[in-house]
Amino acid sequence: MKLGSSLARTALFTALYVVATVAGRLTVMDSTNLSMVWPAAGVAAVWFCVRRGSRARLADVLALSVVTVVVNMATGATWQFACVFVVANLAQAELFGLFIARWRPTLLDLGPSGGPKGPRDLWGSLAAAALATASGVAVGPTAIWLMTGHYAWLASAVWLARNTAGILLVGAVGLFVARAVVTYRARQGCAWRSAVEDLRATSAWRVGEYLALSVSSIAAYLVCFAYNHGLPLAFTLIAFTVWAATRLSTTFVVLHDFAVGTIAVVFTLHGDGPFAVLSQHAAKALIVQLFIAMVAVVGLALALGRDERVTLVRELAARREDANRRAELMGAIIDSMGDGLSVVDADGRITLRNPAAVYLLGGQVSTDGTIRDSGHYGLFHLDGTPIASDEMPHARVQSGHDVHEMDILVRNVGIPGGRILSVNATALPDGTGRNSVVLLFHDVTAERRHRDELATFAGAVAHDLLNPLTAVEGWTDAASESLDGIHAHAAVDRAQAGLARVTRAAGRMRGLINDLLAYTTARDAVVAPVPVDLTALVTDIATARSDTATVADTPVPTFTFTHLDPVQADVVLVRQLLDNLIGNAMKYTAPGVTPRLHITTARRADLVRVTIADNGIGIPAGHHDAIFDNFHRAHHTADYAGTGLGLAICKRIVERHGGTITATDNPTGGSCFTFTLPAALSAPRRAGPAPLTVSVRLDRG
Repeated sequence: MKLGSSLARTALFTALYVVATVAGRLTVMDSTNLSMVWPAAGVAAVWFCVRRGSRARLADVLALSVVTVVVNMATGATWQFACVFVVANLAQAELFGLFIARWRPTLLDLGPSGGPKGPRDLWGSLAAAALATASGVAVGPTAIWLMTGHYAWLASAVWLARNTAGILLVGAVGLFVARAVVTYRARQGCAWRSAVEDLRATSAWRVGEYLALSVSSIAAYLVCFAYNHGLPLAFTLIAFTVWAATRLSTTFVVLHDFAVGTIAVVFTLHGDGPFAVLSQHAAKALIVQLFIAMVAVVGLALALGRDERVTLVRELAARREDANRRAELMGAIIDSMGDGLSVVDADGRITLRNPAAVYLLGGQVSTDGTIRDSGHYGLFHLDGTPIASDEMPHARVQSGHDVHEMDILVRNVGIPGGRILSVNATALPDGTGRNSVVLLFHDVTAERRHRDELATFAGAVAHDLLNPLTAVEGWTDAASESLDGIHAHAAVDRAQAGLARVTRAAGRMRGLINDLLAYTTARDAVVAPVPVDLTALVTDIATARSDTATVADTPVPTFTFTHLDPVQADVVLVRQLLDNLIGNAMKYTAPGVTPRLHITTARRADLVRVTIADNGIGIPAGHHDAIFDNFHRAHHTADYAGTGLGLAICKRIVERHGGTITATDNPTGGSCFTFTLPAALSAPRRAGPAPLTVSVRLDRG
């Protein structure tokens, strides 16, 4: 804010403070300068709160000090008393501003998010006013005692009640009137025009209620204060405050409290009303201030409580409407999905099912809203065997297992030709431990048929390629044997070298075809998980590899492993997985080095983590992820044969079981391959005969 605008506001508050100070001095009751009311305390409190941090702060302090001294001395106070009042008023205003800034920083904000929001703001303001006034009591009456030699405890109580009521009531009037003006001006550009428009929009009954309350309040206060003949009727006046606070606007309540408080003060000063019967001025002022404070607190507490309740109800209604819109949007999205979606609770009740789920199941739904057995829906494994009750996707999830891309054949009267669905199921916690299950169905009939056609085509192509390849290998061997009987000659040597290259190329071609067939099997074969004894399976593979090395007169590998945790997997695919990884570790070993493999397992929840560490040549930097891609060879320039499909096959097998596979460097040299498989659900069967070879070392301890 510019300095000129800031000084203009200082002048405005100064004028208001002059009026309030003069009004307060007009209520002085005796030679002790004891005023019945002190509205200047409220004006000063609002002044210093609003102007807190202003560039013209010093001007505010000087203006308040000058006005206090001049008005008090002009109305009969000595300059010593005037100086005491300056210090007391400054202390009150500064402390009130400090407390409000700390406790209720948005209270005086005239924007939509500021202002009083509920009773807590009232109690905070009341506490700030009482504490600030207590500082004024500590300064004012104490200084007067030092000057007069007499300390009036009752006068101190009057000071505390009078200034607290002044800050509370005058501050509330200023705050609510200012908020009303700002609100009207923001809506119409002119406060009076906006107020007139609001009045026109108000119903006649509500306008009549405003008028009825105003007339009734004036009449009741006149009866109580002007025409009272000794009857204690003051307690009945609180009913009009309650009426206003529970029915009408908070701004009107504040103005009503201010008006009736003014009536009580004016009549008491003139010796009329129930409070005028007290002979002691201090007691009379104390009772009047307590009455004003009670009216103000009751009115504001009820009105602000009502406003807070209305705001909460409005927010609740808005949130409910928003939730309804979101629910409608979510329902529309679910109903428009092409995939089927169902939710089954812990008791087997279907709590949600979209139209696509009914369609994909051939229209077979339960009439009682509970999930039925597989026979009702016509659910089968892909091999045609019915799905058992404990194999149903929702039952497997509720028993603690994951269901990911489970293929189910649906064949019933609605789908006589059958339909293949890929089902994913996940648990939906409800906070009570009784989880629901979310089932998602996706029609993969066309995809599976296309995959089968590709697999059949790949098998036929591989078979057709192997036939001429066998002929090439046979005729190459025959030609080589024929050349063995011919005397040495340069042309014969060149022919033998060419035939050797043809033989090697044919061998590589056969390996590539076999790997392609293995990859097709790993990708497309139906997974039939059963409990698998990894210890027996690894022993069998290690024994076979050791026998092969012995026959080939190559270093016999050493295998070290303890008891391995059983897994729930397809025994054929797991054998292929382990055989590929073990064969890979043996192949990529430096010449003349005995392959050493260390195999371990660790169970974590429902998964078994298998690690195979070797002492081979390792994996080049930057290839640890790429080696699992199709046809990727990390050592393509070295003298290590391969097609680049072995690890891709391993990755596909692991992923089809819902696991992951990674490759890292072995800290002692070589590589570490780690993969996860589901843990066995029951005791495994043996994967093969027990090995009898010394090249396999089982560490049992």
